[in-house]
Parts: sequence; structure tokens; C-alpha cells
Amino acid sequence: MEQTQGGGGAERRRRVVVVGGGIAGSLVAKSLQFHGDVTLIDPKEYLEIPWASLRSMVEPSFAERSLIYHRDYLTNGRIITSSAISVTNTEVLTSEGRLVGYDYLVIATGHADPLPVSKSDRFKQYQAEHEKIEKASSILIVGGGPTGVELAGEIAVDYPDKKLTLVHSGTRLLQFIGPKASNKTLDWFKSKKVEVKLEQSVDLKSVSEISRTFLTSSGETVNADCHFLCTAKPIGSTWLKESVLKDSLDHIGRIMVDENLRVKGHPNVFAIGDITDIKEIKQGYLAQKHALVAAKNLKLLMIGGKEKKMASYHQAHSAIALVSLGRKEAVAQLPFTTLIGHIPGLIKSRDLFVGKTRKQMGLNS
Repeated sequence: MEQTQGGGGAERRRRVVVVGGGIAGSLVAKSLQFHGDVTLIDPKEYLEIPWASLRSMVEPSFAERSLIYHRDYLTNGRIITSSAISVTNTEVLTSEGRLVGYDYLVIATGHADPLPVSKSDRFKQYQAEHEKIEKASSILIVGGGPTGVELAGEIAVDYPDKKLTLVHSGTRLLQFIGPKASNKTLDWFKSKKVEVKLEQSVDLKSVSEISRTFLTSSGETVNADCHFLCTAKPIGSTWLKESVLKDSLDHIGRIMVDENLRVKGHPNVFAIGDITDIKEIKQGYLAQKHALVAAKNLKLLMIGGKEKKMASYHQAHSAIALVSLGRKEAVAQLPFTTLIGHIPGLIKSRDLFVGKTRKQMGLNS
């Protein structure tokens, strides 16, 4: 499916193809749409603000602002609703067999996370998840990273009478940041009567459909009316493994980039967001920074600027993180301190940066 918006001049503009319409790909496409002939290839018709998705599970109406049609911000570009399945030095191949030529390519496929094609179907998915939470008396969450912790926080605050259990295979919650933040988060969950089981996994295949009993790796049983799997998703680079970029992938499938965010060995190909091998915490605000650096460099290259003037991306060395805990509280790890409660909650938890993100995409907040 293709949508073309805006008009083009008589002079041929450089063709920029962006693969992936997540938080990084959408921003780079939006930033370049009046500087080149931009095509966005994405398997869904909308951008989903990822850090708002968990709030939408307990409050589906929240998704009315966090799900954005690509056509709403990409007003002067081409949108192809399809998956990319391979790439050559000059073209991207889509799942329908279509070849899309490019002068410059930006890869922003992040993690593999199959979502409904249409915005309306994604909204229905949120409504179904909300109904599942509403009907359940007991809920199991598997995974104690930021996704599992934030979902548990949303449910614990909105549904304090439900029995909530969080099982995590690691030695502490939120292992991507420091132990102080982990310990404060664990104490917060205890204050909300959430049962946290660490250093355990759950065999979801062994669930008894009749009793809804889950067995952990330590032999403990957890009774729950429903469960949510919040573990890491695979990197979205499978489609590149038999392509001209196969040698640009590291041992875990991430794309190796240089300081300008160009794919090593391919001067007209950029990679941004979670799919890159940049050694930093994979967070949305950093993916947005990637997008802005890549857009700046592409604007320079498209007007024939000198490569030595390209901007460099400076990776984040300090682990700054802000994890929401329901609607009013959060845990924040800053360079010199760790905070939990209403003060960090004022920064993120009420709106989850949705208004700020919409404004960045040129939309009403």
C-alpha cells in the first residue's frame, strides 16, 4: 500500500528511503521531507510512541494521542505500508516484491515487534488488553526490565486490589541501571503489595488452562487469571542477514556504524536507533538524537557538502534513566543521584512525554 503526499519540483531531488517507522525512523523522515524525495517503508500505517504503550493498556483512550498516522507528520513524502525483506546497493525489496530505489538509505528497524497494520486494529488491541486486566483478579508479569516494571506500576496504581506478581530472571529489577534504582523500585513494589520473584523464569508452555497455574524455574507456583510477557524482543535485522549489508552486522545482529551513524563500508547508508551497535542504553530519547544527527548529515550530503563537516554522534556514557511507576511517581537515575517518588514523576509520569513528542513531529500536543 502506498500513499504519496505533497508535490515535487521539476528538478530531481535525492531519493532518501527510510526503513522503519518507529520513533527514530519517523523523526528522520519528517526532518528530511522538504530536503529530498523521501519514502518511508513501514509495515504499519502509524507511529506508536513506544513509552506510552503501557499506559494505553490500562487507559485505552490514551492511545488516541500516542498513535499517529504516518501521513499526519509526513506531508511531503511517500509512505509504503509494507515490510522490507532485503536490500541491494541501490534498492530496497519489499514483501510484495516491489523494488524501491534510493540514493541514501536510513535503516531504523529497531526490534522485531509485530503490530497490527492499521491504527484502528492497534486501538482495538489496547481495548482487549484493558478488558483482560479489568476482568482478572490476579495478574502475572514476566520480565523485570523497564517494560515489565512500568506495566506493573500502571496496574498496581490503577488496580490496587488485584493480586499482582512480577517474575524476573535477573538478580535485581531494572538491571540496565544501577542497584540503587533497582532497590528503590523493589521497595516501592513492596509498598504496593506487589509480589516480586527474582532469579526465576516461567515456563509459559506448561500453563494449566483450567487452574491458570504457572510454574517457575524454582518450582514455585503462581496462580494468575492472565499474564503479560515483557521480556526483550529480538533485534529487527533478520531481513539484512542475506543482503549486501550482511557483513555490517555484529555477532548479535546489530548494525555497525561509524561516528557519523553511517554503516561501515557503505557511505550512503545510515542506521539509527536500537538496531545500531552503539554501546549505550537503548532508550527512545537517544534514538531521537540519532535521528537528528543522521538528518543533519544527510542534508549536508544532499547539497554536496564536504564529508569532513558531518556531525558526529557522541554516545551517552552515563546511564540516565527515568522509569514511570504509575500516573504520579517514577524512579530516576541521574549522574549524581537516584530519586523515586513524585518529583521524578512530575517529569514523566503524567503525560509520558507524549505532548513533547507530538510537538517534535509538528503536531498539536
